Amino acid sequence: MPTPIAELAEKPLAGERLACEEGMRLLESCELATLGRAADAMARRLHPEPYRTYNIDRNINYTNVCIGGCRFCAFSRRPGDREGYTIGREELHRKIEETLALGGNQVLLQGGMHPGLEFSWYEELLRDIRLRFPNVNIHGFSPPEIHHMSQVSGLSVDEVLGRLRAAGLGSLPGGGAEILVDRVRRAVSPCKVSADGWLDVCRRWHRIGGRGTATMMFGHLETLEERIEHLDRLRRLQDETGGFTAFIVWTFQPGHTALADLPKLGAFEYLKTLAVARLYLDNFPNLQASWVTQGLPVGQMALRFGANDMGSLMIEENVVAAAGTSFRTTETEIRRRIADTGYTPRRRNVFYELLDGPEPSGL
Repeated sequence: MPTPIAELAEKPLAGERLACEEGMRLLESCELATLGRAADAMARRLHPEPYRTYNIDRNINYTNVCIGGCRFCAFSRRPGDREGYTIGREELHRKIEETLALGGNQVLLQGGMHPGLEFSWYEELLRDIRLRFPNVNIHGFSPPEIHHMSQVSGLSVDEVLGRLRAAGLGSLPGGGAEILVDRVRRAVSPCKVSADGWLDVCRRWHRIGGRGTATMMFGHLETLEERIEHLDRLRRLQDETGGFTAFIVWTFQPGHTALADLPKLGAFEYLKTLAVARLYLDNFPNLQASWVTQGLPVGQMALRFGANDMGSLMIEENVVAAAGTSFRTTETEIRRRIADTGYTPRRRNVFYELLDGPEPSGL
């Protein structure tokens, strides 16, 4: 007889690593409460502290011009499109100043694969931010953007990463992973770096001492097996480098995209996949909730399904909003949601270092 789901879900709690086929069985299961209990226990074992975290940053999209051809994206514009833009320094400075005024100390700097920007443009951008805002961490440029810079400049990935780090890049976001299986990537993002290439950028960044996040966007053209393959590839790289600080998983938002006919996944599938990720990724220290795609109530529930972090206040978010999903919140509301789950809210940076002291009220 096959192992009961409850027994299988508890293997990681005993220090036993799930195999791919076991992860598949958990994803195929409809026993959401069972998976949630196990994932919550795993999160509590990894984070026995009485608090849960969040951060304040801003997603600054420095350009929307992109040759990626991603069928899931409603934000990007092709070169020459009248709606295409590249951010000016005055606007960039204003956005960072607003972020600092709201208590943030980081910007998430991401854009498209712009064919007209020379590599020196990115270096100058980083140096400018570092000169004007020396205490702001630049969490910037996803692996596909790094690969694109390498292709356009003729520099190796190692050279690109080294020079960006010297110019002021602080950490690497895990965007552009989608599903790390080339069958899926050819179908949804045909002009982006391969799965191996995405992982190799992260590997090389970790090897020079860099840290960053990993992500998964699911609910489009992938199978359950491919979701597990994605998790497995991340787990293997984390075994190798230990460079990932956190994992973030969210559901594909089909509105206004070339895949608009696909159904939009809801809370059940999101919470189940989050729980399985917490059980499978036993070497990832942190999992973030995705309230930006699911809304605050589900984001709050995620703190009982394996997440130990509410993610960012997200002062500005354009990519998901372009697909018709737009949730907004305040720091007070995020803190209240964390407190209502029984934890003290604490603010942190991208490296999960705490930035505030606990407040007795939790708010």
